[in-house]
Amino acid sequence: MSTEPRTFTVAADDDGIRLDRWFKRHMGEEVSFNLVSRWARTGQLRVNGEKATPGDRILAGQTIRIPPREAQPVRSARPQRVLEPLTDDERSFVQEMVIETTPDAFVLNKPPGLATQGGTKTDQHLDRLLDGLADEEGNRPKLVHRLDKDTSGVLLVARSARSAAYFSKSFSGRTARKVYWAIVVGDVGPDEGLIDAPLAKQPGTGGEKMHVAEDGQPARTRFRVIDRAGTRAAFVELQPLTGRTHQLRAHMAYLGHPIVGDAKYGGADAFLTGGVSRKLHLHARRLKIDAPGGKEIDVSAELPAHFAETLATLGFEARDGDNMPLDRPDPAKSPEVQARRKAAAAKTARKERKGERRGRGASSAPSKSPRPKGPPKGRGR
Repeated sequence: MSTEPRTFTVAADDDGIRLDRWFKRHMGEEVSFNLVSRWARTGQLRVNGEKATPGDRILAGQTIRIPPREAQPVRSARPQRVLEPLTDDERSFVQEMVIETTPDAFVLNKPPGLATQGGTKTDQHLDRLLDGLADEEGNRPKLVHRLDKDTSGVLLVARSARSAAYFSKSFSGRTARKVYWAIVVGDVGPDEGLIDAPLAKQPGTGGEKMHVAEDGQPARTRFRVIDRAGTRAAFVELQPLTGRTHQLRAHMAYLGHPIVGDAKYGGADAFLTGGVSRKLHLHARRLKIDAPGGKEIDVSAELPAHFAETLATLGFEARDGDNMPLDRPDPAKSPEVQARRKAAAAKTARKERKGERRGRGASSAPSKSPRPKGPPKGRGR
């Protein structure tokens, strides 16, 4: 075997993806994430000759350099779990989820209770079922975003690595518009507002639950009340302006109005009496996103049965939610907010400059030497 470092050129289909994602896509059987991290720490992972980290995004045409094959530590043999091929019922199940097909994507209506990806003790998940949407050459669609297991609604999967990279940029760059519907406990109060509360993993939960924390990651959600059932419940529209784990659920609980059925964040207070379903009432209603070639995908997903039944029970109408205008500006980007931020930044800069001038003035002022004492008055030599 060669002892020279190995080099690879980033293909067009991989333009814009994270470096760790590139390794998973092309060297998943040979290179683990831990090994990639070790190469990065020791300076052996290079992109275009520069040190790189697993989270760096790569561009088409760049070169990736890694150590030679024999320099890798021997990996212990681990039995690989073999997934059973899909049954006819499973293929029909995932094909029935498709609500729109384009040259670049399948748009699905994910049912509640189906995990997007596998994990511990989770063998049945959407990622496995995507084999049922593979083309004649066996190329299967690729996930580019996810929904929580109990959240239903619009979920887009890319039909190629190139379109996956394109859509991933839209989601990470926040140019995709996502509209969720939720039924929450109580009367939210204002008709609309912006929740700006950073989120962090809650200690002691193994990372399975988030909470509002000053040192958390920025998290912002815009909400609008569609209708109210007195003080019992409200039908709301939620638009995540950032993409934190469980963001919508944690933010509504933070307001004191947990989403109906969300025991994780609302406890016993998250349930309504009167025959209202105990399932989570959070639905990804609409997705509007640019597609390759300057096209646009704008799709809405029908409500699951339990959500539709609760709307009827509480006297809400789905059409009221659909009549809410989508293209409203992000409140944080409004001219008023931007002007206040610029004024605050200018004020801070003036204070800093004033402090610097004071510091320079104090350091440049001539020091006062004690006046030499002459002979006492009236005394001569």
